[in-house]
Amino acid sequence: MKNLEQHLSEYAKYHRDQKNIYTHYIGIPLIVFSVLCLLSKPAFLVNAPILGAMVISPALFVWVIGNAFYIKLDIKLGVVMAFITGAMVYFAQPIAQLSVSMWLAISLGVFIGGWVLQFIGHHFEGKKPAFVDDIMGLAIGPLFVLAELSFELGLRNALKEEIERRSGPVK
Repeated sequence: MKNLEQHLSEYAKYHRDQKNIYTHYIGIPLIVFSVLCLLSKPAFLVNAPILGAMVISPALFVWVIGNAFYIKLDIKLGVVMAFITGAMVYFAQPIAQLSVSMWLAISLGVFIGGWVLQFIGHHFEGKKPAFVDDIMGLAIGPLFVLAELSFELGLRNALKEEIERRSGPVK
């Protein structure tokens, strides 16, 4: 399995234009949220002995598996990602409780809007999206956004330097 630097560096090769990265700051969270909305519709109320009543849906399983992957790559980024995507799962539940037509309209509208932003960003970049060459780009994209935001906050400088060494600087 690739390590954090390898995954982020491969993804970064398709994202060296700052305008493209900025569109990803909005587009990728919209896409992730919309997928979690779509996966929240088939939900079941379960009474867990310790936790009490819980809503179980495919979104929860995707959240657990995805964040286990992120935490395995990097504990700090993974924990932050777990909180962010956990909030997304929480806010997706009321949307999933709407009528089927409203749930689909909101979820698909957000999904399409997120992808429009992605393709606008890649127009600036002049490169195709990373997932075209490696499907793992779909899973790494959210972590890339979090890493880039951490770089802008002056955090994780060693990681930023390694990514730039492997993929080049942001223009």
